[in-house]
Amino acid sequence: MTTGADLQQQGVEMFMQRDYEAAADLFKKAKDAYESEGHPDLAAEMQVNLGLIDRALGNYENAAMLMVEARKTFADLKDRSREAQVIGNLGGVYYAQGNSEQAVTLYREAADTFKELNDEERYGQTLLAIADIQMRSGKLMQAAATYEIALENIKDLNFRQKIMKGLLGVKNRLTGTGLPPKEDEEKA
Repeated sequence: MTTGADLQQQGVEMFMQRDYEAAADLFKKAKDAYESEGHPDLAAEMQVNLGLIDRALGNYENAAMLMVEARKTFADLKDRSREAQVIGNLGGVYYAQGNSEQAVTLYREAADTFKELNDEERYGQTLLAIADIQMRSGKLMQAAATYEIALENIKDLNFRQKIMKGLLGVKNRLTGTGLPPKEDEEKA
C-alpha cells in the first residue's frame, strides 16, 4: 500500500519537473492518504502544495482559498510555525497576482511570527521577500534597510547575498550607520 509520504515524495518530484498536473494528482492522493492515516497536519501541507501549483498556473483565487484552509488547520492545531509558513506562501500568491500591498502585509505577519518563535532563518528569508518587493516598488532605502536586517538573520548566504551584505557593511562604515552588532558578534 502506498503511504501519504510516498505519494508526497512522488508529487514533489513531479513538481520539481514542472509536471504540475501529475504533481497535483499525487498531492491530492497524498492528502487523502494522510487524512486516512490520521495526520491532519500533513494533509494540510498537501493542500499548501496544491495551492503552490495553482499559484504557478495563475489560478490565484483557488491558491488563496487552499492556503487559507490550510492556515486554519494549522491554527486549530496550534502549530504557529507552519501557520506562519502558510501565511508567507499566501503572501507569495498575492504578490504573483500583483497585489504587493497585501503581500507585504502577509509577509510581515509571517516574519513577526518567525521572530517570536526565534526562527531566525525563516524570519530572514521572509524579510528578503519584503525587501524584494520594496526594491521593485522603487523604495530603495527601505529595501536596503530590510535587506540588512534580513541578511543578519540568514546563516548560509548565497553569493548575491554575501555581496549585498559586504556592500551594506561598506556603506555603514562610511556613513556611521547600520545595525548594532549582535550580542554574539560583540563578544567575538
